[in-house]
Amino acid sequence: MPANPKYLTPAFLPRFLKITAAILGGYFVAVSFHLALAAWFNRANVLMTMAYSGFMLWVALMVIAFLAKSAWKIWGIYILLTLVFCLFIYLGQTYHPTAK
Repeated sequence: MPANPKYLTPAFLPRFLKITAAILGGYFVAVSFHLALAAWFNRANVLMTMAYSGFMLWVALMVIAFLAKSAWKIWGIYILLTLVFCLFIYLGQTYHPTAK
C-alpha cells in the first residue's frame, strides 16, 4: 500500500533541513549537553556515560526532528540549545575549573 501523498513533503529544502537537523543538529545538542555536564561534574564519569546516554539522546532528538512541523523551527531550537549548553561549558570551565 503506497503512502498517502498528503503526508509526504514534496519540496526538497524542508526534507533536507529535517534530515540535517536530525543528524547534525541532534548530534550537536547531545554532545554539547554532555560536555556541559562534564564541565560541572566528574569529567571521567560523564564522558563514560556519554557513550550510551549520548546515543540514546541523539536518537530521541532525531525522532523529534522528524515529528516537527517546521524544519526551520527545529533547526532554531537545536542551535539555541547548543548555544545554551556552550554557555554552560564556558561558565563551568571559568567558575568551576577543578571538575576532574
